[in-house]
Amino acid sequence: MAGVFSYESSEIDWCEDNYKHSENVVEFFNTMSSFIFFIISPIMLYLLHPYAKERNLAIHLVWVMMLFVGIFSAYFHMTLSFVGQMLDELSILWVLAVGYAIWFPRRLFPSFIKDRSTFSRLILVVTVATSVSSFVKPTVNAYALNCFGLHMLYILAIEMRCCTDQKALRLAKWSVALWILAISCWISDRFGCGFWQRINFCYLHSIWHILIVIAVAYGSTLIAYLDANYEIPYSLPGLQYWPCDKLALGLPHIVLKGTTKTLKRC
Repeated sequence: MAGVFSYESSEIDWCEDNYKHSENVVEFFNTMSSFIFFIISPIMLYLLHPYAKERNLAIHLVWVMMLFVGIFSAYFHMTLSFVGQMLDELSILWVLAVGYAIWFPRRLFPSFIKDRSTFSRLILVVTVATSVSSFVKPTVNAYALNCFGLHMLYILAIEMRCCTDQKALRLAKWSVALWILAISCWISDRFGCGFWQRINFCYLHSIWHILIVIAVAYGSTLIAYLDANYEIPYSLPGLQYWPCDKLALGLPHIVLKGTTKTLKRC
């Protein structure tokens, strides 16, 4: 049991040189870059609170759990332990599960599911089963998790086909571009390590951490905006950027221009 907590007990080792900057931290820059989660997550919790308060406070779970992703990512890269790897990957899995349970469009539910509570229970069962099975072949977990990104892009493409909101369309393009750039860094670090070591630039996984957090902020806000238009249309949701909306620069969030008073009642 003690072995799974040991330094470098994981089968995964990223491109960054081990113990180069600290004898107690295996991958220094990969560890430090994980702290971007602690910067972005609280800001997104604050920015999305008006929408979550109107829609469902469970939405805050996404960014609360992203904080845990940051904690476990830092622990994993600090130790490269098997336990660190599993905590890192399982925390990402559960963030995805919460996102699916809250935001997956109702019109795309399987025919045998009639409401979101049933769908959420199905997601819970699948996530628990996936969590258990992830211990069978841990080296493939990261690739499986990235496949969820492809499915989300597919769902997003379906949802955006009828969208005419220029701000939403621009946000969609930025979300996809950031995700592609992030996953390119991840793949290049994983499979092109020899090249990056030759030019002494082994920091692509650190850049992945930064890009993927921003991509999640952009993508989740877009999904939340589409969800708000379906689920709480009376709130007249709109998109803004913090801190500079005029230049569309910063972190996107939802503003609600309407209230329950604008809800038509028959």
